[in-house]
Amino acid sequence: MASTQSDVAASEAEAHGFSTLNWLQRIGFGSGDLAQNLIYNTVATYLLFFYTNVFGLGPGVAATMFLVVRLVDVIWDPLVGTFVDKHTTPWGRYRGYLVLAGIPLSALAVLVFWNHFSGSLIYAYVTYVGLSMLYTLLNVPYGALNASLTRDNHQISVLTTTRMFMANIGGLAVAFGVPVIVQALAPNGAWDDAKAAGAWQTTMTIFAAVGLAVLLFCFSQTKERVVMDAAQQHDVKVTDLAVEFRRNRPLRTLAFFFITAFAMLAVGNSGAAYYMTDVVHQPHLAGWFNALGVLPAFVFLPMVPAIRRAIGKKRLFIVFLLVAIVGLAMLYFIPDPQHNVGWVFTAQVIRSIGVLVATGYMWALVPEVITFGEFTTGRRISGIVNALTGIFFKAGFALGGVLPGLVLAWTGYQAKAGHQSELAQQGILWLVSVVPAILLVLAIWIISRYDLTDEQLDRMNRAIEARQLGDPLLGADGAISDGTHGVPGPPPEA
Repeated sequence: MASTQSDVAASEAEAHGFSTLNWLQRIGFGSGDLAQNLIYNTVATYLLFFYTNVFGLGPGVAATMFLVVRLVDVIWDPLVGTFVDKHTTPWGRYRGYLVLAGIPLSALAVLVFWNHFSGSLIYAYVTYVGLSMLYTLLNVPYGALNASLTRDNHQISVLTTTRMFMANIGGLAVAFGVPVIVQALAPNGAWDDAKAAGAWQTTMTIFAAVGLAVLLFCFSQTKERVVMDAAQQHDVKVTDLAVEFRRNRPLRTLAFFFITAFAMLAVGNSGAAYYMTDVVHQPHLAGWFNALGVLPAFVFLPMVPAIRRAIGKKRLFIVFLLVAIVGLAMLYFIPDPQHNVGWVFTAQVIRSIGVLVATGYMWALVPEVITFGEFTTGRRISGIVNALTGIFFKAGFALGGVLPGLVLAWTGYQAKAGHQSELAQQGILWLVSVVPAILLVLAIWIISRYDLTDEQLDRMNRAIEARQLGDPLLGADGAISDGTHGVPGPPPEA
């Protein structure tokens, strides 16, 4: 009898959206981020290096292009977010885009690293803008898919940790695999020369093909359970993006955190290849340096749910961001890094522990701000919210993409020089240490202002379910009437 009652309770929870996901479903969803990392993280980490050292663009020209592409995203992302909330594919509201956008994205990723039009700024613009637009068409629905799988906060925490674990498998493959494969295929092992163009394209072809296969696996293992009512989807407008940003305070906090976090990642990642080549003078160790930026994830990410329960999510962010700052400071002050590679690697591990935990767990906050918006307005506009976060993380990437090129140009970096000037080497140190540290200090201040607690979110989710079912739990004034407090009811118009 007890077992039957338990089964009934589980079925009711499932029907209400509080689904418990099995490990195959968690891994299946998380594999979507693995696939995107194989494709887009290769671009984010190595494209500037490829453009300046292989394709033949100046660092200032490349930096300007990165900024222009991000400005295009500011217009494109809201359109995508609105579109995916208003329309349903034959395979669901969001999951269909894993296929519809994933196939052309994989093809264009290969063309971005094609050197047939070496030095052509027009070709670089067309392929990079197209790649970025397709990435948005994939990433926004994928982000919204996260919030559609379940309402259960613990499940979302585990799901996000699994997603970040899988993402870092992709990150490790990119960080270690790209330098190793390119250098193995390039003439004389030189990955920073025009003669290495074929090696870069072959490497990207491998990563894009594997990424597409993994996206198809993600598609097969996901099921949407919590989505906006079909009757409401036709009312979604592009202007909802601005309205939601204005009235959703937790979303604003998270958006600005995304800017600083992704700017920090983009600056540090872009500078890494230059750092190992021109400061440490050990380009053959670039793969190991990058790998150490990912490997700690496999130890610490599984511990995140327990750490969050022990110290709270806000303290989790602050503690690990401070750890990252310690590692960045070490990178800057290591004397004679060419002969102290052990200390370089140690500093990279410390930096990575902090960065991986903080930037990994921040994705668990996206479903939270979606829930807050649904509670206060009655509409679960996941696509719009993910478009907003997409704009801000791409704004971070824009800042992180522009700064390295400008710093390299200002400090006189010469791609073909056998030895960089002291000022150019100092500029590279700013990229891998000083600028990321400044951004992390700002990130700590921003995340300290995030004030949604787990208790509030649980009450919100249950109130939303009660409201949808016409349950008397929800009072006529929209307030929760089961004795819980601290969560405002929705406005009258909701």
